[in-house]
Amino acid sequence: MQLYKIPKMKCDGCVKTIEGALKSLDPSADVSCDLTTREVSVDTRALPALVAEALAAVGYDGTLLEA
Repeated sequence: MQLYKIPKMKCDGCVKTIEGALKSLDPSADVSCDLTTREVSVDTRALPALVAEALAAVGYDGTLLEA
């Protein structure tokens, strides 16, 4: 599991965009977004660098907190 802090994630639209980007990278990924803490956990086989690229491609810079 990877955990990211995403300060710009503020609404359900953000969540849908982030989930879509991560599911495009790995359709079998389990993605969970928490708007209160602005954290995203993703259970994926994709490398953290690829997850970060997918987030950046849709305008969200994420800081990896845990891998």
